[in-house]
Amino acid sequence: MKFRMKKQIIHFLLVVSIFMATKNINAQNSIGSFKKGDLLYQNSLATKDDVADWKMEGPGVTEFNDGWMEMYSPDEEFHHVFWCPKDFPGSFVAEWELQNLETDAGLCIIFFSAKGNNGESIFDPSFPTRDGTFNQYTKSKNFNNYHISYYANGKDNRAREVAHLRKNKGFETVQVGEPGIPIKSMAIHKMTLIKEDAHILMFVDDRIIIDWTDDGKKQPVWQDGKMGFRQMKWTHFRYRNFKVWELNR
Repeated sequence: MKFRMKKQIIHFLLVVSIFMATKNINAQNSIGSFKKGDLLYQNSLATKDDVADWKMEGPGVTEFNDGWMEMYSPDEEFHHVFWCPKDFPGSFVAEWELQNLETDAGLCIIFFSAKGNNGESIFDPSFPTRDGTFNQYTKSKNFNNYHISYYANGKDNRAREVAHLRKNKGFETVQVGEPGIPIKSMAIHKMTLIKEDAHILMFVDDRIIIDWTDDGKKQPVWQDGKMGFRQMKWTHFRYRNFKVWELNR
């Protein structure tokens, strides 16, 4: 009897210690634990002029209504990527708001730390022209990046829901995370992407969906580079208030 009670007490203490450790990790990785530094970039995405220097690849179009930028492909022609022209550092906090306008199907991705193998801009004129075809971004011979799919309801993979973090080139799935934006949600959601050198986190509102640290063993940790919004051809979202800060922690 005493041995059984002792065993139960040890098991209870082990469960409590695991719970407290998990709680502490979650607290350390909450949005509030990352401090924003200087504001590096701010764009309301409210008008055509706001994105005059952005670059669309593929047959995506943008329209502007009520302070929002809508993005879609007319007649669901093909996938598309819309690149911000600025290069961001290897550590940052990025935020934007978005809303699904068509819940039948769609898939949203953020590319980040996108940069040429030898430090070139991804818009280097010597690179092949890109048209939104996925492997041009995930298996490029010219540049590298990370990407996170945070809304996943493609007609080719219905209601996957969970977020994926991949490291490119190579389309390597490095983390299958938590469910991203609910597939039928038409609410306004706030996305937060945090990169602290090798540590990558993403939040939908205040809920963490990706938390991964790159060990840099197979390929180096990707650092500074560009960000771009990718949508599959069935997608119709609208975006606003894109901001990026330096990370102070």
